[in-house]
This record gives sequence, structure tokens and C-alpha cells, in this order.
Amino acid sequence: MLPTVNRPTGPFFDDLTVGQTLNPAPAMTIGPGEAATYQAICGDPLATTLSKPMAEAVTGAPGALVNPALVMHTSIGQSTVATRAVIANLFYRGVILQKAVRHGETLETTVEIRGLRQLTARPDRPARGLALLGITTTCLDDGDTVVEYERCAMLHMRDPNADTGHHDDLGGVDPQINLSDWTGHIPTGWDPAPLADNNQWEPGTTRIDPLRDTVTSATELVRLTQNLAPVHRDPATGDGRRLVYGGHTIGLAQASLHRLMPSTATVLGWQACDHTRPVYEGDVLGCSHTLLDERPAAGGNLRAFRVTVEAERDDTVAPVLDWHLVTWGA
Repeated sequence: MLPTVNRPTGPFFDDLTVGQTLNPAPAMTIGPGEAATYQAICGDPLATTLSKPMAEAVTGAPGALVNPALVMHTSIGQSTVATRAVIANLFYRGVILQKAVRHGETLETTVEIRGLRQLTARPDRPARGLALLGITTTCLDDGDTVVEYERCAMLHMRDPNADTGHHDDLGGVDPQINLSDWTGHIPTGWDPAPLADNNQWEPGTTRIDPLRDTVTSATELVRLTQNLAPVHRDPATGDGRRLVYGGHTIGLAQASLHRLMPSTATVLGWQACDHTRPVYEGDVLGCSHTLLDERPAAGGNLRAFRVTVEAERDDTVAPVLDWHLVTWGA
């Protein structure tokens, strides 16, 4: 029998105000240990982050690169100062990775409350509301912005009977990718030629990764990235099952994409990302990848992808992720 569970420490939905900036989580230095742990969990074959010589050949600068997914997981984990009372994360939007991170650099994240919407009370569920978070992660070594984006979290309320008066329109997610909007985000001075291969993929076509993968080490990933949401650590804070952090699914999906497109140099950002259903440890994930558009840029190729993921558990299969992203490579 599970012990009595304490409620999350907050902040709760009704503790937040629009325009509020939360105290940041501890800054985190990412080095080879963090990179190796992440690789063991997600197995991403992105060549520029697996090989220091490849990173230096492509970027023209010394030092090993941190996987852009690990950068995002670190940023999201640091942003959970706002979501310890989380029920679910609904979407990410406007994710732009503005700087490649190298081993040994230190990241810090600030979180601003940009919108709040209390949800209608129902007798069959705890009181809750939606919080739109504006997230900015910077590199403390040089002060540069690493990534900016918004995410929308569903949070518990401290007072289930409170009327907060928060009814903001939090907007939606536009999955449409216009590659011309992304040319300015290609890293300056990079040369993708060392990654060149003969992998021809026609825009508009879908490839299914024949290698499905099982979700394991879910708690290790949230501990690695300092994710404070109890639902990802303690099954008693949810419905008796430990909810897998959504970025874990994204990390496995990115690894799948790079198996099918090994000429990728980096991920530039996420146009939209929706978690359509929960994922639990032990689920078997299958990934489908559609090349939406491709165009030459900066000596390489910009590519827009839609990635969908299905989870199999208990002899049932259900969609769990709909992700639109932009990459650049050979």
C-alpha cells in the first residue's frame, strides 16, 4: 500500500499572477557525464553530438556539442519551478534554439507567467486551471540566449472553491512551418559537408521507423534535468501510475528521426508540439516521420518535419505525440 501523499508544494494555479517572474532554479552545467546519461536513456544518433571531431568539423570551433534535445530537457526541467502542481503539459510553441551549447557551459532559465485561464469546475475532477509560461534559457558563460518558447501547463488549485477571475485567451498552436522564417536561425559559419550522404527523401512522403523503442529510465531523465513535477516521480500523485515526462517521448522521437535522416547537423526549433495522450514507463513507441518541406540554405538544407508517435500498452495502440520541427544539415 502506498503511503499517504502530501499535496504538491506549489505554486498552485491560484497563487499565480500574469506578469509574475518566478525565482529561477539552480543553474546547471552540462558536461560529458550528463551527455552520456542522456544518451543511455534516448540513444540519439545525432552525429554532431556523438563525436567531438564531427562537431568541430561541422562548426569550425573546438569542443563537443550538447544534444539540442538535452538542452531543451534541461530548460524544461528548470522551468518546473512553475509546475510542481502540474496535472499535464498541453503544448509547446515557438521553440527557437538560438545558440548551440558545448560541453562545460552553464544554463539558467527564467519563467514568466504570460496568461491564466481557470477551467470550469466539475464534480468528477479536482479544480484546475491553465497557465501559459514564457521561458527563456541563457548561457551564463557568455550571457547569450540559448532558447526561448512558451508552454501551457494544467495546474491544480490550492483553493478548490476560489474564483480567480482569470479567463485569458491563451491562444493556439499554428503547426504550419514556413521555412523562409527559419533561415536566420541557421548557425553562422557551420559547414554540413562532413555529414553528406545519399539519403534521398521526397517532400510530402512519410517514413516509418522500423525500430520501435521502449520507454525506460523515466525517473532518471527527470532527476537528470531537475524536473520537480511530482507526477513524474511518484505514482500516488496521479492515478496510481507514474506519468512519463513528455520530453522523454520527444527525445525518443528525435532519436528516431536522426536514424532516418543521418545528415542532420542540428535541430533549429519546434514550430508546435502537442502531447495528445499520456505515456507511461514500459510503453513501446513507434514513430512516423513526414518530410513536409525542404529547401537549400547556408550551404546545406532546411527541412520541416511532422513527427507522430503511437504508444502500445496492454495490447492497445494510441497516438501520444504530434510534433512539428525544423532541422538543418547536409
